[in-house]
Amino acid sequence: MRKTAFIALAMLALTGSTVAVAKDDTANTLTARERSAGWKLLFDGRNLNGWGSFSGGAPSPAWQVRDGALELTATSGKMSGGDLVTADRYGAFELTLDWKVQAGGNSGVLYLARNLPETKQVYETGLEMQVLDDAGHPDGKIPSHHAGALYDITIPPTGISHPAGQWNHARLLVEPGRIRQWLNGTPTADTSYGDEAWRKRVAASKFAKMPFFGTFGDGVIALQDHGEPVAFRNIKIRRIGPSAKAG
Repeated sequence: MRKTAFIALAMLALTGSTVAVAKDDTANTLTARERSAGWKLLFDGRNLNGWGSFSGGAPSPAWQVRDGALELTATSGKMSGGDLVTADRYGAFELTLDWKVQAGGNSGVLYLARNLPETKQVYETGLEMQVLDDAGHPDGKIPSHHAGALYDITIPPTGISHPAGQWNHARLLVEPGRIRQWLNGTPTADTSYGDEAWRKRVAASKFAKMPFFGTFGDGVIALQDHGEPVAFRNIKIRRIGPSAKAG
C-alpha cells in the first residue's frame, strides 16, 4: 500500500508540474476559419500596438502585457481617464474577449464611444458591458450593475459570472438598431438602439443627464481604467453588414 501510494503521489506531482508549465498556444491567435470569416485580433499578446489612451497619446503605463494578457495594474480605485481605446472606430461589429478581475474588482468594455470636447470620461458617450466581481464589489448589489449587464440599462441573469481570479468569456453583437451581449454563453442584453424605446431606457438610467450617451452609430472600443486590477485576452473583432445574423 505504501509503495502504491508513493507511486500515485509521484504521478500526481509530475502531472501538476506539467500543467504548471504548459502554455496555451491558442491564446491571442486566430484560426483559419476565423480569418476567413473576417475576424482580426485587437491584441496579439505581446504589445499594445493599435491602442491608445482615451485622453490622447500613448497608453497609460498602468497597462502592461504579462503572460499573454493585457493587464491594468492600477490600484487607486479611482477613474483617472487612463482608459485604453482602439485606434479605429467600429459601427456594426461582433467582439469577443476574455476577462478576469481580482477580488472586489470593477472594470468594463465600452463601445460606440467618442472623445468629445464636451465630455471628460469615456462613459459619457460609450455603452458599457460591465466587468465586475459580483460577489466582492458593492455594485454586485445592484442588478443592472452585475457582470455582463449593459451597464445601468439591462439586468442580466444571476450567477453567470465566474469568481474573481477566473476567466470569463464575453461577446458583443452590435447591429444597426440592435445591441446584444453574452457572458459565458448566456444572453445578458438584447435591446433596440437609437429609437424611442432606447431613448426611454436611457432616460430611466444614470445617463439621462449625459446628452451624448448612446447617440453614435460608431465609435472606439475601450477597456476601462477603474483604478482596479483587471486582465483581458483573446480580444477579437469582425466588422459585419446590416444583414449579418447572430451565430
